[in-house]
Parts: sequence; structure tokens; C-alpha cells
Amino acid sequence: MTKLSVNINKLATLRNARGHNRPDILQAARDIERFGAEGITVHPRPDERHIRYQDVRDLKSIVTTELNVEGNPTPDFLGLCREVRPEQVTLVPDAPDAITSNAGWDVITHRSFLQDVVAELKSQGARVSIFLDPDLALVEAAVATGTDRIELYTEAYAVQYSHDREAAVAPYRAAAARAGQLGLGVNAGHDLDLDNLAWLHQQLPELAEVSIGHALVCDALYLGLENTVQLYRRQLR
Repeated sequence: MTKLSVNINKLATLRNARGHNRPDILQAARDIERFGAEGITVHPRPDERHIRYQDVRDLKSIVTTELNVEGNPTPDFLGLCREVRPEQVTLVPDAPDAITSNAGWDVITHRSFLQDVVAELKSQGARVSIFLDPDLALVEAAVATGTDRIELYTEAYAVQYSHDREAAVAPYRAAAARAGQLGLGVNAGHDLDLDNLAWLHQQLPELAEVSIGHALVCDALYLGLENTVQLYRRQLR
């Protein structure tokens, strides 16, 4: 079964807007797990505009499913991972001023760098995933980094889905199949929602985990958080 990891960055954005502790990020994580999610994802950025480094430390002590920490492997980020030791680290090549992640790794150009980072994180007991566009050459090159998984960057899929869902999913189907042949686990994330998630899941039997935040939090404003988490889980059955 494909696992649902809920990205709680947007809840932290809401909290930070007022400077207090509402919503309580730790309680939200507890509740999201209780509602059925199989993981909690956070993406701390250098300016801490949503999830803060201290949030990650605090979440590690209370998350009972799996903590997935995403980010660009800067020295500060790697230091945080060394301290917290999350179950999974997802490496994302986003610039410090990026509003959200907008590209996967060029694992061919950055192979040596990623090899070193992956080896360090795995030595600390983390499962490592590399954020990747659905390109067969990149999937094949990812093997040389030593990563355990890739996370397919699904913005292009989400944009094209309403126009031609078969064309939208085709490169992802091919990339996931090739990853499976090479022994890589497959995650996916970015712009997945209640409209497009089930089709992606049906077409990618290799899919181990999806990470969803923005759309899920938006849906929760209308549908309620518990109901929304359960609706997303149903798309993965």
C-alpha cells in the first residue's frame, strides 16, 4: 500500500503569521497521525518562514509513524539531520528564496556531491530519497549516488492531468518502472490533490509514498482535517 505522508509546512505558515502557537504544530502532527496518515513531512528552509529548525527537533520526539525531512543539503540542514536523525531525508535542490520546490536534481552533474551526502545520511540510519524529474537518464544516474529512493516531482503531471491524464502520467509511469527495475524505491510529491492522486496511484504500482501538504491543508479548510486525511488515504487504496 502506498503511504500518505502529510506535509505540515502550511500549518506552520499560518502559525507564524501571528507569532504565537496557533495552530500548535506538534498537536497537529499528533492528530494527523491519529487520523490515519503514515508519516509527517517537513521542509525547513534557511529563513524558517514556515517550519523552523526547532520544530523539527520537537517533532522527532513526538512523531510515532515516520518523520520525513526535506531540504537542500546545506551544512546547516545536514547538521540538523545529524542531530535529529529522521527516518527519511529527501534531498531537494531548491534555492533559499524559492517559494516552493520547482525542479528536481541534475544527478549527472551533481553525482559526486550527492554520493557524499547520501553516504553521510545513510551512515546515520536515514533512508534517503532524491527529488527528481521523470527522466529515464536521471533515474538511471540516481543509482550511482547510492540513494534508497527517488521522489518524482509531479507538478508537470498535475498541470497536464485535466487536459490528458494518459499523456500526463506516461513519463512518470516509465520513470517509476525503470526505478523499480534498478532497485530504487519510488515516492512522489508536488501539487497532488483529490482530483489527480488516484490516477497516479493506479498507474504507478511501484509507488511507496506520496507527500502532500498544500492541497490537503486547503481541502481541510472546507472538509475538516480528519475527514480530509481519510479522503486522501482512500485515493491510495
